[in-house]
Amino acid sequence: MNQQSQNQQNAGTQKNSGSKNLIIILGVLGVIVVALAIWLVITKIDVSELKELKAEKEQQRIELKSELDTLLVQHNKIKEVYGQLSDTLFVRDSIIQENANEIKKLLDTKWRYYKVKKKLARLQKIAQGYVHQMDSLYTENKVLKDKNIKITKDYNLELKKNIELTKIKKALNEKVNTASVLKTYNLKAEAIQLRWGGQKTKVVDKAKKVDKLKICFTLSENTIIPAGQKEVYIRIAKPDKLILTPSRRDSYSFIYKGEQLQYSIKKEIDYQNEAQDLCLYWTNKSSEEMIEGTYHVEIFVDDNVIGHTKFILN
Repeated sequence: MNQQSQNQQNAGTQKNSGSKNLIIILGVLGVIVVALAIWLVITKIDVSELKELKAEKEQQRIELKSELDTLLVQHNKIKEVYGQLSDTLFVRDSIIQENANEIKKLLDTKWRYYKVKKKLARLQKIAQGYVHQMDSLYTENKVLKDKNIKITKDYNLELKKNIELTKIKKALNEKVNTASVLKTYNLKAEAIQLRWGGQKTKVVDKAKKVDKLKICFTLSENTIIPAGQKEVYIRIAKPDKLILTPSRRDSYSFIYKGEQLQYSIKKEIDYQNEAQDLCLYWTNKSSEEMIEGTYHVEIFVDDNVIGHTKFILN
């Protein structure tokens, strides 16, 4: 009996122990299930937040890249507007390009928002300084251009005035020079034949009958020319262009415009600013006859040709 009671007691004890173990196992499993459920919930929340963070960071990257692109577009437009003037700020432009490239590289790799934002803000400040300098250069350049335009206008105006004054002066000088030159009136040249031993003369047009040539003219009145002794030279050119002259020696020559010329007749007169009638003669002393054709007569006084005429011998 006692043995049977003992066995029953042991069996009850084992049954109670198995129940306790089962309860413990179930409890542990419950805790694991609860922990797993909590972990899954937390994990789901983290993944969602991570996606939101990634989306937010991508949006920030897009916004920063848009700001950078806008800055570069505006910078390039400013360079186009100012044209060659922008070349003077080449160094500052290169700094802007280098910083922009650095920011682009950061945005294409792992980056921190505040670091890129700080660099972008610095770049915007540099770009604004570029614009201010460009405006200053443009203003200075415009002022210089305006001054240059004014100087050019003033110069051209003065140049025009000087040209006009030169023209006026030249015209006055020409008038004075013209007024300072003696003139001849009633200039006439004719061939003379001597008759009755020279007691009578006759105007002829036959070359073989010519003994003398008579040149008559009137010197004009002129109050500008200084009064005093004047030397009158007459050159008579034959049809063959040779000059009728007493001799080819230098003593029968004069200087006209720096050139030495032979003369046919020379006469010194006392000119007192009044009109004066003169007749000068060239005598044919050679045994050769005058040749046929047109003869040209020129009168020189004070380095000027003051008269010209011609006659024909047959």
